[in-house]
Amino acid sequence: MPKKNQVFLLLGSNINPRLDFIRESIERIEKQIGIILNKSHLYETEPWGFESASQFLNQVIEVQTICSVTKIHSQTRQIELEMGRVKVPGPGYASRNIDIDILYFNQEVFHSDELTIPHPRLQQRKFTLIPLVEIAPEFKHPVFKVSQRELLEKCTDRGTVRIYQTEQS
Repeated sequence: MPKKNQVFLLLGSNINPRLDFIRESIERIEKQIGIILNKSHLYETEPWGFESASQFLNQVIEVQTICSVTKIHSQTRQIELEMGRVKVPGPGYASRNIDIDILYFNQEVFHSDELTIPHPRLQQRKFTLIPLVEIAPEFKHPVFKVSQRELLEKCTDRGTVRIYQTEQS
């Protein structure tokens, strides 16, 4: 029987219709990667690392999968492309209709030219840590050996992160 892996993904969108992009990405992840075990609330957040008039919607999901970390990476890139994501050439960040980041894969540490797990900047970003703490507060960072709650307590990011109220809320 294949090994069941635990993966945490961060979803983000700041191009309308943001909510539709997040929901569609979740549907595609369920079809192509694995079972959604847990979802944080949706959070409305300020752009991080660049200027934009558009706020992001962010959500962290926990997925159970038999896929390897490299397979998940290729699947998430494919989902982004299928949903119309355009990578802006050069360094830096830009607005996007969908962004899917792998935050954690089990308790593993992974490095390649294209991917680093755990995500190398998650401890610097409240928009990542707040939804992570909501669904996995005691999950230990495999490098820093502290919980998500402890990472959030030490985070110096001052960006605004608030629960997004939808009509269904």
